[in-house]
Amino acid sequence: MRLNEKEKTLSVAPMMDWTDRHCRYFHRLLGPRALLYTEMVTAAAVVHGDRERLLGFDVAEHPLALQLGGSEPAELAAAARVGAELGYDEINLNVGCPSDRVQSGRFGACLMREPALVADCFAAMQAAVDVPVTVKCRIGVDEQDEYAALAEFVDAVRAAGCRTFIVHARKAWLKGLSPKENREVPPLNHARVHRLKQEHPGLVIVINGGISTVAEVEDHLRHVDGVMLGRTAYHEPFRLAEIEHALHGTPLPDRDEVLRRLRPYVEAHLARGDRLQHISRHVLGLYQGLSGARAFRRVLSEEAHRPDAGWEVVERAMAARRGELRRAA
Repeated sequence: MRLNEKEKTLSVAPMMDWTDRHCRYFHRLLGPRALLYTEMVTAAAVVHGDRERLLGFDVAEHPLALQLGGSEPAELAAAARVGAELGYDEINLNVGCPSDRVQSGRFGACLMREPALVADCFAAMQAAVDVPVTVKCRIGVDEQDEYAALAEFVDAVRAAGCRTFIVHARKAWLKGLSPKENREVPPLNHARVHRLKQEHPGLVIVINGGISTVAEVEDHLRHVDGVMLGRTAYHEPFRLAEIEHALHGTPLPDRDEVLRRLRPYVEAHLARGDRLQHISRHVLGLYQGLSGARAFRRVLSEEAHRPDAGWEVVERAMAARRGELRRAA
């Protein structure tokens, strides 16, 4: 499957400990056209680890991209080949994660300082697979405060054949800030990503960072090719449906119906030995902003962790929300 530019218009960011297979299946129910990404998986883990546990997915998740971390071209190529053989629609190279653990492995945002190496990694990966290979990066790291550093990085990787860049519009601080703190500091610079598209009209540029509303998405799409949602898609997942409705006219689903459509998936995974809490944690924000949302979250949070918890817990959470609505009426 070869992704076209329209399939990059809206995507959900790869987020560690968040965008696992259960999260992605749920997001697909809300955003039928959005491009979804895995959590970052290291190339070494793909080559040597448990591939079903690390890379397994449901066919309903397509279009789906695998994000890899690493800095060794041959190993990344081998991992990309595994991903393509398993059916992923895109392979993405992580050049944006700022965590100490990632830096110690010489991958993630620290690679912004080594554009030639990233170019070599991209070239090896793309030569190994027929699906698109893309790069997700920052606008810079540490002392890189000027647009020129981003342009130099993109030009080097573009020369290796990369056509699509997903750019997180916040500089990464590799020392002195935790990854959590780096989500808010330093400030976002969306204009720098817009300029990148203006000066490279032949590239597909997707912007990421601090985007949450329909209006913001529509504004950015006047400047770039695609918008990637991060924490908003996780904490307020119905925004996916609202944005798809605004962009494509996709009918807005009923939130209760979304949960009912999730039931066969939940029951199938429970039958395999999965725990309800591993799936239900991703739906806690479905009713965010609506009356009864707190009651829904409370029941799931208090009961889903039990070893014998089944679909009836979700039903009780929905009933608790309806009860709160009746009391408020």
